[in-house]
Amino acid sequence: MRFALYLDIVNHCDINVLAFHSDHSINFIINIYSNSNQTTLQFLCQNVINLDNTIIMTGNFNIRDNDWDPNFCYYSIYADDLITIADSLGLELSPLLDPSLTRFADNLHNSNSVIDLIFLLPNNRGFGQHTLHPNICKPSDHVLLIIEVGIIETNIDISIRSISKDSEEEKDFIMSLTNSFSSLNSSAIRTKENLENLAQ
Repeated sequence: MRFALYLDIVNHCDINVLAFHSDHSINFIINIYSNSNQTTLQFLCQNVINLDNTIIMTGNFNIRDNDWDPNFCYYSIYADDLITIADSLGLELSPLLDPSLTRFADNLHNSNSVIDLIFLLPNNRGFGQHTLHPNICKPSDHVLLIIEVGIIETNIDISIRSISKDSEEEKDFIMSLTNSFSSLNSSAIRTKENLENLAQ
């Protein structure tokens, strides 16, 4: 499916746009981290991303809002911006299958919250079906979200080639790889372009 990061679409340290091919089209997955100052959200509002075929947008948005956190009684001024961005991609907030907290405070001054969200196409079979991993992913204070997302309705035939560990085939492969690397002329690497040309 040729997964690849698309830095030419969005070049931002807290936004990952992952593209992949299926059914003769390019689809996108967007992962976002927005800090407490919402600088990433502001960037997205100012730089509208036109990504047709976005399957899912997810991440830690650092927005507490009563719309997705029933234990939080207030409304965030940033929630509208987030929903507008999702709307522009044709996505809707996917509710947790079993509503629960996604972040657990590491001190007594902050409270537990729901700030990790998934936005999905509403007709996707995964909509409203994501769950939480049973354990917090240490050293993070966030719980991992787990979701199975439908991409296309057809089956994709996958063949797997593997080399048995400690076999002669593995030894030959490692030797061939080592010889290939050792034969590369690395003395001419002066720029990023030189390195990319050598890698190809």
